[in-house]
Amino acid sequence: MEPIVHGIILAFGLILPLGVQNIFVFTQGVTQPNLVRALPAAITAAICDTILIALAILGLSMIVLQYEWIRLVLLVGGIVFLIYMGGVIWRAGAANLEGKEALPIKRQILFALSVSLLNPHALLDTIGVIGTNAVKYSGQQLWLFMFACIIVSWLWFIGLMITGASLKKMQISDKVFLAFNKLSALFIWGTALYLLMGLF
Repeated sequence: MEPIVHGIILAFGLILPLGVQNIFVFTQGVTQPNLVRALPAAITAAICDTILIALAILGLSMIVLQYEWIRLVLLVGGIVFLIYMGGVIWRAGAANLEGKEALPIKRQILFALSVSLLNPHALLDTIGVIGTNAVKYSGQQLWLFMFACIIVSWLWFIGLMITGASLKKMQISDKVFLAFNKLSALFIWGTALYLLMGLF
């Protein structure tokens, strides 16, 4: 049971903080006309996390951590990406909440891919934290640890999507969601600033 409990606690600890990936999946639950239309975002984010977790646990983390320049490239690229994403979220209007500008499936998937694979937190946390924690396990225990991390990721993104859709049904004022967008953008810019300060 140790690797399962370890994987669940670690994965929740990494995925719980508000981030661009979480914000996007939650927002799709709010803006799409129904849950089925919001599924592509949640499923794409979960699949990306599954791939990153598997690669990190199976050895990618050891490669990345050996080369400082790879970490720097990820950080610089991630900072630029977070600044851009903060701007996109800041400009998102309340009209989106009525489904008038709900993202089509193709754009949902592309957007989810970008916030999952270009997000420095997702990459560095997965590689640097989950990958290094997995070193203590081998054989069946390693697979149980990886399985636990992946299950948490899937449950989390599906839950975020459902939560967004549920809040929409409660007919909460658009101003609340608009304020959430603004706060989310500020948080993302703050994360970019924090990463930038870390470079120096």
